[in-house]
Amino acid sequence: MNQTTQVTTKFRWKLAGLMFFISFISYMDRVNLSVATPTIMQDLGLSKMDMGMIQTAFFVGYAFMQIPGGIMSEFWGHRKVLAIAATWWSVFTALTGACSSFTSFILARSMFGMGEGPMAPAFGRFIYRWFNSSEKGRASSFMLSGVFFGPVVGPTLTIALMMAFGWRSVFVIFGVLGLVAAGLWYWLAKDSPRTSSYVNAAEADYIEEGLTANVDKKELAPWRNFLGSSQFWAIGIQYFITDYIMFVFLAWLPLYLMEAQNFSLQKMGVAASFPWAALCIITATGGYISDKLVAAGVSRHKSRTLFGIVGLILCCVTLYLGAVATTPWMNVLWLTISLGSLGFTFNASWAACLDIGGKFVGSVSGWMNFWGNLGGIAAPVVTAWIATNYGWQAAIVTTAASAVVGIIAWLAVKPDVPLVIKENNNFEKIA
Repeated sequence: MNQTTQVTTKFRWKLAGLMFFISFISYMDRVNLSVATPTIMQDLGLSKMDMGMIQTAFFVGYAFMQIPGGIMSEFWGHRKVLAIAATWWSVFTALTGACSSFTSFILARSMFGMGEGPMAPAFGRFIYRWFNSSEKGRASSFMLSGVFFGPVVGPTLTIALMMAFGWRSVFVIFGVLGLVAAGLWYWLAKDSPRTSSYVNAAEADYIEEGLTANVDKKELAPWRNFLGSSQFWAIGIQYFITDYIMFVFLAWLPLYLMEAQNFSLQKMGVAASFPWAALCIITATGGYISDKLVAAGVSRHKSRTLFGIVGLILCCVTLYLGAVATTPWMNVLWLTISLGSLGFTFNASWAACLDIGGKFVGSVSGWMNFWGNLGGIAAPVVTAWIATNYGWQAAIVTTAASAVVGIIAWLAVKPDVPLVIKENNNFEKIA
């Protein structure tokens, strides 16, 4: 009797693991500067505002490349775009270790940001092309968990490397790791699962369930139609707020714990990891639960929107409680719950982006992440200005209040209603 059922390979999940690793390296490249900020300020005589501008320089380059990165990923494929991007940002990460002035830092970090910009849109395209529609939330959680795992181990690891070899060595080491990751992605992550020698027909068939026949056709997204969609604007605005809050943590948590809570450098390295560990865990858990709810018949609107709004509400309330906490470790507890809560919102954001974006997910995710990183541009400088003029408590309370805008925007995202394109006066759902 002939074997008629082919055992399905699961190579897509190995690539998800590689996506986790690349996301981890990319965010370690950002965390390293944040953790090294007190030492760099002392070594080079830079002020809080100087460091805020240096942090912002990254986000200017990063935000600038979001939409082009999405378009390139759809037109040239995620494999080539991400490999080139990872090579670019790794070179400028290493060059950060050679910086010795405010100007050289600004140049290196802005170029680093431009290189890293296409990463998220390319991963969005990869998830759309390599995972079944029932796996989008879980697949997104691999990318996001890798991103948020960087700050979990980053403070402790970076401080250990700094104490052993100096702050400059940290950037060189992670620049080299990034180059290795770029090579692995180009070698393993084909644009289509059907062209991968590690994927059999059964896995390719499963991945492509529900996709249109022209899924790999190279075409530009209908930007004019997108810009007339309230969903399109809403998903960008809510992500501006979500990323703004997260980047306040990323840019300033180490210095805040040392200045406002009087932690030593070593204790700060431990305390600063707790919020990011919570974010990493909840992001992974949220993706799994969200996909299970959708599979059980719960609408995407209820599943994604509920997670997005609840995450921001919890974040807002606990961030305020952290600002007014009377003891350092109680402050860390509330900050841990606050940043962890954003895991629900982050996962809902990327899953919703895949839901409404379809074959143009590269462009839609680039748009969403562009708005998110406008928040990244604002967060370091605005927080530094408020902290310098009004104190750290005022800076944290202001950050908490911003969540209200994101909560309102989520009501208009409507993840169960895909964006539509207009062709020959007929509206057509994006597949």
